[in-house]
Amino acid sequence: MAKLNVIWKKSTIGKSATQRATIASLGLRKLNQQVIHEDTPSIRGMLLKVRHLVHVEEIK
Repeated sequence: MAKLNVIWKKSTIGKSATQRATIASLGLRKLNQQVIHEDTPSIRGMLLKVRHLVHVEEIK
């Protein structure tokens, strides 16, 4: 199964509470932090919600 490298690129200041909670639930705490997740439908849904705040790369 593929993995996703998620990098938090843009601040959540002024964004909705649900977007801030989604960033936190992805395991991101600081800007420019990277986390690796399995490519599952639930993770894809979270990334769609905050796609303007993160950068996603697929790892084979």
